[in-house]
Amino acid sequence: MLVIVSAGIAPGLALLSYFYLKDQYDQEPIITVFKVFMFGAIMTFPIMFIQYVIGVEGIFQSKILSSFFSAALLEEFFKCFMLFLAVYQHADFDEPYDGIVYGASMSLGFATVENILYLIANGLEFAFGRALFPVSSHALFGVIMGYYFGKAKFHRQDRRRIWMFLSFFIPFLLHGLYDYILLAEEKWLYYLFPFMFFLWWFGLKKVKAAHLLTKKYNNEKAQPFHF
Repeated sequence: MLVIVSAGIAPGLALLSYFYLKDQYDQEPIITVFKVFMFGAIMTFPIMFIQYVIGVEGIFQSKILSSFFSAALLEEFFKCFMLFLAVYQHADFDEPYDGIVYGASMSLGFATVENILYLIANGLEFAFGRALFPVSSHALFGVIMGYYFGKAKFHRQDRRRIWMFLSFFIPFLLHGLYDYILLAEEKWLYYLFPFMFFLWWFGLKKVKAAHLLTKKYNNEKAQPFHF
């Protein structure tokens, strides 16, 4: 059991460490990042319960509805909602890049618990595939969500509602496509590999853009005030 739990936790912590250490300025307090991670972890259980009820009741019969509504909508909405409640007004959320750290943390908390439960039910032999696909995709959904959170708080306040909407909608859309590939395509690996390459490219592009926003934000703060 210890080996399974360790294998379930390791990819999430590795990815979170990667995005945390990419912060080029004032890194977030570890305790705050851990709290957000735990919010995501705890959130796994009510979401999985709702998904179980949806599955038992057969609410979504088609694969596309199941992919986008039972999985993507529920998971990304709750992650976005909890991220807003937990960190949007938090004093430690003081730079655009911080949104990526907290978004990845929230998403990886969820993905880590989901991963542990899956490995307990299905076996350790799935650990590598789970790390490569579901855990890393959740991390990137969180990165993208966090990028738009940072935009909403620190850039173009007149467009805050648009950025907040995109922080939910784009991860929802990507998550739905990811799940649809797994459910609907017989040769899903042929589609999933290019999708994951795109997801990593898009996510790392947002990391770079967040760094530029943070640099600009810090430079503006450092400008002397002239009377």
